[in-house]
Amino acid sequence: MDTSLIGKIFVITGAGTGIGRASALALGKAGATVMVSDLKGDLAQGTAAMIVNTNGKAEGFQLDVTHSDQCNQLARKVVEKFGRIDGWVNNAGVSSMNRLVDLTESDWDFNMDVNAKGTFFGTQAAARIMTIQDPDPNSGLRGKIINIASMAAKRGNAPFLAHYVASKFAVLGFTQAVAGELAEFGITANSICPGYVATSMQERELAWEASLRGISVDDVKKLYVADTPLRRLETAEDVAAIVLFLASPLSDFITGEAINVNGGSFMD
Repeated sequence: MDTSLIGKIFVITGAGTGIGRASALALGKAGATVMVSDLKGDLAQGTAAMIVNTNGKAEGFQLDVTHSDQCNQLARKVVEKFGRIDGWVNNAGVSSMNRLVDLTESDWDFNMDVNAKGTFFGTQAAARIMTIQDPDPNSGLRGKIINIASMAAKRGNAPFLAHYVASKFAVLGFTQAVAGELAEFGITANSICPGYVATSMQERELAWEASLRGISVDDVKKLYVADTPLRRLETAEDVAAIVLFLASPLSDFITGEAINVNGGSFMD
């Protein structure tokens, strides 16, 4: 099975830590040249250095995905240097928690701006390049867009996350619309729906939920594991494996899909 990405140019957002870092490392190991971006430029450069130190090719960039001009500027910079963009992974995401009656407008805007609008801006920047570049001589495709959504994009009964759920549902609908519109150009668009992933983001969520429920962090973690039929928390590498699959030739005839990788927490 061919998962080689040698010669391919990939951009990934929010790749300074967590799922983004694991995905960038997986892409780099498969041979892709990885343009690593993150709101914190030093973290992006750290991930890029990890790839380079294992004989891969990567560069790190500071990027705020809530600004379309920054996304477009990064896309242009990549094309000026490498001539094309083969894949763009919209991974940058945020979360916060509160009861519905206590959510603020700023809570809503924060989640929507990064999770939904950031995905829109990144996809738009990628599509502006991909639609006019030459197709790959082997696959006939011009590019791949991969969006990191969430189990919460399919299972709305997530306590204290109404605003986050809304932002991730938006990512799924947007991805399907994009897949339909860009198919004629030979561009695929898919999303990934992780479950309870053990990252620094989850550590914050555990503390928030423990406070809101009035229980311990360990008890919340036990709830997450109990809600996962495979009986463990997900790792960033579990998600990165699906990013690699969608980036590789193995997925060339898949578009508009939302792939679950959650240990069975949600099945459809």
